[in-house]
Amino acid sequence: MFLFKRKVQIVTDRLMLRLPLHRDYRSWSELRLNSKAFLTPWEPSWAADHLSRKSFANRVYWAQRSVSAGSGIPLFIERQKDGVLLGAVTLDNMRRGPAQAATLGYWIGAPHARQGYMREALTACLDYAFQKEGLSRLEAACLPENVASRGVLEKSGFKYEGVAQSYLQINGRWRTHVLYAALRFDRRGRTSAG
Repeated sequence: MFLFKRKVQIVTDRLMLRLPLHRDYRSWSELRLNSKAFLTPWEPSWAADHLSRKSFANRVYWAQRSVSAGSGIPLFIERQKDGVLLGAVTLDNMRRGPAQAATLGYWIGAPHARQGYMREALTACLDYAFQKEGLSRLEAACLPENVASRGVLEKSGFKYEGVAQSYLQINGRWRTHVLYAALRFDRRGRTSAG
């Protein structure tokens, strides 16, 4: 029997980052559907049942299992003043031992883009990962032409590290990604993606 015991919540000036709950289904599915054209150029292809209640319930259970197992921390980004769901950020593939690293993924709904919410969320996640989880390295990847994503990573303290050929399938095609990382104790100084 699975027992979920750990609660994760990060609060910033404008946001609350928290685990997804079953009651979030309607706001999540509406935000994803209304943002589909905005999101799909940058994401893996959506499954036929991507927006279904059953798929969302599986997502909630996966989030709970990930946190309990210490393998990931999937968080919804909610605006504090009105409880509106804005997007999500996930620390995933958490590796302990000598690595102390994780992969960062994120998305924001189209109506909430370019308002500083994602930068605020990513900055808070970095602090949480380094201070509370004891991680040393967070890694992120995005498509080279995704200027907005590259910008939010760089403004949040991530530094360009290189290119990974055929890194992920995006919209049905293997795509090359640019790689970024943020280090807990970063002595690299400023780097730029040439």
